[in-house]
Amino acid sequence: MYQRPRRNRKSAAIRGMVEETNLSVSHLIYPLFVAENPDEKSEIASMPGIFRWGTEKVLSEIEECVELGIQNFVLFPVVPEKYKTKRGEYSADEKNFYLKVATEIKKRFPQISLMSDVALDPYSTDGHDGIVENGIILNDETLPVLANMSLAQAQAGFDIIGPSDMMDGRIAIIRETLDDNDYDQTSIMAYSAKYASAFYGPFRDALDSTPKSGDKKTYQMNPANKKEALLEAMLDIEEGADFLMVKPALAYLDVIHSLKENFVLPITAYNVSGEYAMVKAAANNGWLNYDATMQETLLSMRRAGANAILTYHAKDFAQLHKK
Repeated sequence: MYQRPRRNRKSAAIRGMVEETNLSVSHLIYPLFVAENPDEKSEIASMPGIFRWGTEKVLSEIEECVELGIQNFVLFPVVPEKYKTKRGEYSADEKNFYLKVATEIKKRFPQISLMSDVALDPYSTDGHDGIVENGIILNDETLPVLANMSLAQAQAGFDIIGPSDMMDGRIAIIRETLDDNDYDQTSIMAYSAKYASAFYGPFRDALDSTPKSGDKKTYQMNPANKKEALLEAMLDIEEGADFLMVKPALAYLDVIHSLKENFVLPITAYNVSGEYAMVKAAANNGWLNYDATMQETLLSMRRAGANAILTYHAKDFAQLHKK
């Protein structure tokens, strides 16, 4: 035999030399759930090890994560029912605790990158990502609300705006609004291929944002479609996106790869709550080795083409690789 592939596997040094894909803390974005009560720290039952953080407690958590080498964070607001309305006006209110804590975080940790969430569902009495009238999600009427929300977030100090709503045309109006108000340096990470997935359940538990009626299939993508993701990504690029995201990640590795092969913008993957919960549950039952499975899972996303990964495993990974 002239070709023996095992020769390139015979030692750790050689395996490291020919390794095709790498994974480090710098590739990870850590999602954090922020609650209004300053001192809250409550574990999410369906996401073991993940908490709702009060506006004071979250500062300590970020400090601990920064010491572990994590530099990228995304915040999600746990909005009390008393603030929710049909049109989510609280999302751009200067008294919004989510905006206030973002300002404080950037004041305390100016070196980190802080990403927002732009969608109506945390602020809506209907629990949908757009305005609902007579059971219909109104696309164009929702866009100004998303633009105002994005501007308020940029003013609060968010480095990256994260539109997760999947309304048509939202990247264009957000980019125009930011630019017109001198926030041309604020980035947009577009949820370009966000699928109507069964893997979001624990996330909705965390935010109490399950739709009050109907589902999200008229605006989130059909899991059966791959080429449609190319159309969504192309439109987001034309409208001014800086990053393209695929959500979820594990069941859509082919979509991540497809976007990576077709576009030059950085591709991000969202390793969502249900994917995290499955690994945690199996590990907690002794069915899987958590550290090994977690790392293999994240590595698969990098191998598929993700430049960065939003993952609830970020802190565990950082602790495992602390130098």
